Amino acid sequence: MWAYESVFYQIYPLGFCGAPFENDGIPEHRIRKVEDWIPHLKKLGIGAIYFSPVFESDTHGYNTRDYTRIDTRLGTNEDFAQVCRTLHASGIRVVLDGVFNHVGRGFWAFRDVLEKRENSPYVGWFSRIAFDGNSAYNDGLWYEGWEGNYDLVKLNLGNEEVVQHIFSAIDGWVREFEIDGLRLDVAYCLPDDFMRRLREHCDGLREDFFLLGEALHGDYNRFFNAGLHSVTNYECYKGLHSALNSYNLFEIVHSLLRQFGPEQWTLYKGRHLLSFADNHDVSRAASILNNENHLPLIYGLVFGMPGIPCVYYGSEWGLKGRKEDGDPALRICTPAPEWNGLTDTIRAMALARAGSEALCYGDFKSLLLTNRQCIFQRQSEHERVLVAVNIDEHPFTAHFDAGCGQAQDLITGQTHDFGGGSELAPYSVSFWKCER
Repeated sequence: MWAYESVFYQIYPLGFCGAPFENDGIPEHRIRKVEDWIPHLKKLGIGAIYFSPVFESDTHGYNTRDYTRIDTRLGTNEDFAQVCRTLHASGIRVVLDGVFNHVGRGFWAFRDVLEKRENSPYVGWFSRIAFDGNSAYNDGLWYEGWEGNYDLVKLNLGNEEVVQHIFSAIDGWVREFEIDGLRLDVAYCLPDDFMRRLREHCDGLREDFFLLGEALHGDYNRFFNAGLHSVTNYECYKGLHSALNSYNLFEIVHSLLRQFGPEQWTLYKGRHLLSFADNHDVSRAASILNNENHLPLIYGLVFGMPGIPCVYYGSEWGLKGRKEDGDPALRICTPAPEWNGLTDTIRAMALARAGSEALCYGDFKSLLLTNRQCIFQRQSEHERVLVAVNIDEHPFTAHFDAGCGQAQDLITGQTHDFGGGSELAPYSVSFWKCER
């Protein structure tokens, strides 16, 4: 699967392009801005873009009005088709947000229900509608909103007409934009049967079509068993920040052993979860980490651990944003890409991973672990890479059985000799490819 060997880049288009929060209905060709960033993405080593919602919506994109039209604030379907053509010509795949659990109040079928009430043929399209109740919007009827958010009207995915409407929309996205996959919004709310049918349908469109599910907690195997190729690794997202801020690498390594370690009870051995330091829903890493010297190191762990690494636009140069300041603070417009030392490091890691079988597919084994240092092994059939991280301000001499005499650091290109112990520089990360 191409996704397992790619570095993903997440763009939240409405924020990235500087669109107004409310859908003003004024067409603008803002989405073409993505084309200007392609040289930056290529230099960074990006293999796929995951676009947060691009379809016509009421406000933030997740309250869809129409699954078949690009949001007016971003441009036209042809604008986005041209963006996708240019990305594909540059070797960058396209994954869209599939928001199938709910729609916006402006969704055409829900508007019909508000107008015609019991006489609407679309009443059964929604999870629960009670005509003897009322809503927070004083509609004269009650309906189920996603997690109490009544601008998000919950769909009835047990209704065959709804399922076929969604499948028809996906067919159009593949035909018109040649998309390569979907990220399923709030996949933890989707019925397993719907996800299985979605996998079967998408396999019929393209054999390498990628399905990623958003899951915050619980057993991720549920989503793999329902046919998804990957799941967001929120367990390790939390562990990464907590381990660095508390100077306790035992926390993140424990999670990695629980998920991918050598024991028989390991949960996700051989699976490919999506690894990330931040995204559009959480504070940016540069605003969470207490020590700015840890920024390159959190990406060292993201790129070194099992999974598919994903970078959120702007975070590659240390852009800040706090969740407590509201979602718009996390989804700002960045006029042009920036480049600094952090970006250099992430680029080196992306290129190292692109050429490494072990980093893309290898198993996980902890070789050395202290509160402030860790060395773990990623080993595949033909390659062995050791990931070494020192989050301390002081150098550290690591004594462990490397299993080889010399190695090449895939990040710096330098040769490393394991004789007499290995010195880890302060605030450092290395990907040592062992000679066999």
